[in-house]
Amino acid sequence: MLIIEDDATIRTAEIRALNARGHSTMSTSTALEGLQQIIAQTPDVVLLDLGLPDLDGQALLAMIRSVSSVPVIVVSARDDGPEIVAALDAGADDYLVKPFAADQLEARIRAVLRRVEVDQPTGPVVVGGLVIDERARTVSLDGTDLELSPKEFDLLLYLSQRPGVVISKREILAEVWHLPYGGADKTVDVHLHWLRRKLGESADAPVYLHRVRGVGVKLVAPS
Repeated sequence: MLIIEDDATIRTAEIRALNARGHSTMSTSTALEGLQQIIAQTPDVVLLDLGLPDLDGQALLAMIRSVSSVPVIVVSARDDGPEIVAALDAGADDYLVKPFAADQLEARIRAVLRRVEVDQPTGPVVVGGLVIDERARTVSLDGTDLELSPKEFDLLLYLSQRPGVVISKREILAEVWHLPYGGADKTVDVHLHWLRRKLGESADAPVYLHRVRGVGVKLVAPS
């Protein structure tokens, strides 16, 4: 477990709480040292504060996602909705607002570790001309590589793992954005719009992404 937190008091409290619950912890107060430890030590989970002295945590999150799929729980005093959505879109697995109870942090850690165990990739997913490689986090369409944002990739991967199944926006928010109590449907709509553009289609002329009005969306191979 790696804690990236510049406040010494909070960092010490997190270390004590996690050690008492059987976790082995490492810690640092700076973004760049944290990135180095992720590469060198491959922790099971990263607890990331956003207000770091050398680099904003959102920027560090993007750097982490370029080199690692390690689960990241953002732990921050920033509690505004757009900030939380931005962190989840950038690849965070969960977001916990300070202050919080140690048991709440432990529950979040258990949850992301369970998802990692369930979601271990077995190989590229192929749907028609789409090839989605979860390990490499790459997507190609008819042999051409596509440039997707982290959340676009996560959304496409989730849909591709259940081809032909209509999935509701509520389920997508819970499973892709990890917002179990729902959120803004507009977030899903926007990401679906961006995905369609990159797949060379539109809502009015779907090829892979088909909307079922009032129900949800499904990914299917072209007939």
